[in-house]
Amino acid sequence: MEFLTGFAGSLIPFLLILTVLVFVHELGHYWVARRAGVRVEVFSVGFGPELFGWNDKHDTRWKVSAIPLGGYVKMYGDADPASATSEGLEEMTPDQKAVSFHYKSVKQRIAIVAAGPAANFIFAIVVLAGLFMVVGQRYAPATIDEVMPESAAAAAGLEAGDRVLEIAGTEVTRFGDLQIVVRENPGTALPMIVRRGDADLNLTITPKEIVTEDRFGNTLRFGQLGVRSNNVAMIKHGPLDALWSATVETYSMTAQTLRAVGQMITGSRGTEELGGPIKIAQMSGEVAKQGWDTTFWFMAVLSVNLGLINLFPIPVLDGGHLVFYALEAIRGRPLNERFREYASVAGLSLVIALMVFVTWNDIVSISFVQKIGEIFG
Repeated sequence: MEFLTGFAGSLIPFLLILTVLVFVHELGHYWVARRAGVRVEVFSVGFGPELFGWNDKHDTRWKVSAIPLGGYVKMYGDADPASATSEGLEEMTPDQKAVSFHYKSVKQRIAIVAAGPAANFIFAIVVLAGLFMVVGQRYAPATIDEVMPESAAAAAGLEAGDRVLEIAGTEVTRFGDLQIVVRENPGTALPMIVRRGDADLNLTITPKEIVTEDRFGNTLRFGQLGVRSNNVAMIKHGPLDALWSATVETYSMTAQTLRAVGQMITGSRGTEELGGPIKIAQMSGEVAKQGWDTTFWFMAVLSVNLGLINLFPIPVLDGGHLVFYALEAIRGRPLNERFREYASVAGLSLVIALMVFVTWNDIVSISFVQKIGEIFG
């Protein structure tokens, strides 16, 4: 029963991390909605039956629900928690219309919807900035200290002491910049500019493709040069430098994720790397064992991904609503409600299908025979 015991031990950290990120996301919607004069009827962390809750002075019901895999903010005039459809709009009095989400301007509705993902990005920046001030940011200069024999770097003519200035058109200021580009381009010839002594040399290097599994069972494909930097340090930043570095790091995470998604769509990258709730729960348990700093870093990464996923143009997600409101602004009138209902059903079906797919990825990443043996053995 080792599998079940390990998963149970990961469940509490997973639920705590998820609850924080969902609360942050929904708080973004809530805060901007209140600033826009919208009455918020329900703020729920989780779905399903209410476990406990309370009403604030604005008559908003704050509650924790039984299924802790998400959350929602229900605004006045919404027929459902996703704000995809409305109810009773025609019968509203002027005072009711003044506090209804659906009677706000397109700009206000866009701001309210975009505030959820924005809150996740801001949260990630704040968490990373705190880590960079307290723990420090890992830094290594883009200078090569060692070149492994028979590696891609050796084949391209790189030498110890070379400083990498640019690769594939991307400026390199630290060793991590080099690693990002190389990892994402296995087997691809990349132009590179290095400084050797006083001369700048133009080289072409093809990262070796490595296929392996991480400790969570994910199949990974990435490029490898075969070089090493030995001058790694943790540099603590002041508040302003930490905030700027955290913003750059958040942007880098977002860009890497989008590139990975693009590669999966074009087929140049396998979808077996996608993980679902089981995998995230396992990872939550692992990082919790490594300490609070690793846990907060993991939380920042998940927050970036949560914000980004919600911006995908899929109905029922925030990005789908933003597309509808952009079309409304162009057309000068809202889209047909029946069309929006059909689109929401299609979007929900797509999200459910994706959840099933990534959960299946989680399951097959665990040895099936071993799992069954542990359950029934």
